[in-house]
Amino acid sequence: MATPAQWVAGARPRTLPAAVAPVLVGTGAAVALDGFRPAPALLALLVALALQVAVNYANDYSDGRRGTDADRVGPMRLVGSGAATPRQVLAAGLASFAVAGVAGLGLAALSSWWLVAVGAVCIAAAWTYTGGPLPYGYRALGEVMVFVFFGLVAVAGTTFVQTRAVEGLALAASVPIGLMSTALLVVNNLRDIAGDAVAGKRTLAVLLGERGTRATYAGLLVLAFAVVVAIGVIRPWALLALLAAPLAVPPVRLVLSGARGPALIAGLQATGKLTLATGVLLGAGLALS
Repeated sequence: MATPAQWVAGARPRTLPAAVAPVLVGTGAAVALDGFRPAPALLALLVALALQVAVNYANDYSDGRRGTDADRVGPMRLVGSGAATPRQVLAAGLASFAVAGVAGLGLAALSSWWLVAVGAVCIAAAWTYTGGPLPYGYRALGEVMVFVFFGLVAVAGTTFVQTRAVEGLALAASVPIGLMSTALLVVNNLRDIAGDAVAGKRTLAVLLGERGTRATYAGLLVLAFAVVVAIGVIRPWALLALLAAPLAVPPVRLVLSGARGPALIAGLQATGKLTLATGVLLGAGLALS
C-alpha cells in the first residue's frame, strides 16, 4: 500500500505550474477586458489542477500497465514501482477526473453549457495521452496537445468563463504559456528518451533525438518570450513577464550542456518555476494594462 507521501509524489506536483499559469494569465486578460469574475476564476483553477493530477495518475496507470515505467528515472511511479496496484491508481485518476467534472459543471452553469462539450474533450484528451488503444503520447503528439490544451484552451477558456466571449487578447497571451508548458514536456521526455525508445514509446524526443530535442527546448523558451514582446507592443504592461527571463538561463544551459537522466530533474523543476513565474507576471501585467 502506497504511503500518503508516495501518492503525493505520484501526482507529480512539479507539473502543477502548467495548470496554474494558464488560469492566472486568462484571469489577467479578463481583468484587462473589465470582465473579471472571481467565482468562475477559482472554479477554472480547480478544474485545471484536478485535470493535471488526473492525467498524471492516468499516465502512471497506463504506462505501468504497458511496462513503460519498469525502469524509469524521475518522479515516483506508483504502478511501475509496485507501491500501488493498477486498480488503486486508476481509482485515484477517476476520482480526480470526477472533481474536474463537477467543477466544470459549475463553470458551465455560470457561463455557458457549451463548456460541457469542451470539458468532455479535455477529459478524453487527458485519458488518451497514454491510455486507450491508440495513445497519442506514444505517437509524438504529446507536445502538440499540451500546447493546445494547456495554452489555447486553458487561457482562452479561463477568460471566456469570466467575459463570456472568445477574446483575441486571451488567445495571444495563451501562446507563451502554451510554449512553456510544451517545453516542460520536452525536457521531461528528454530525460526519459533512452527508456522510452527501449519501451517503444515514440515521443517527439525519441524521433528528434537528443540534439534535436535540446534545440527544440531552447527554441520554445526563446519563442515564448518573443511573443511576450509582441504582446507588449499593444499592452506594454505585459512586458512585466520579461522579468522571468533570467529564470530560463539555468535550465537552458543545463539542457544544452548535454545533461542526461537524473541530472535533468533539475531542468524540469526549473522549467516549472519559470512557467509559474511567467504566468504570475504576465497575468499581473495584463491586469495592470
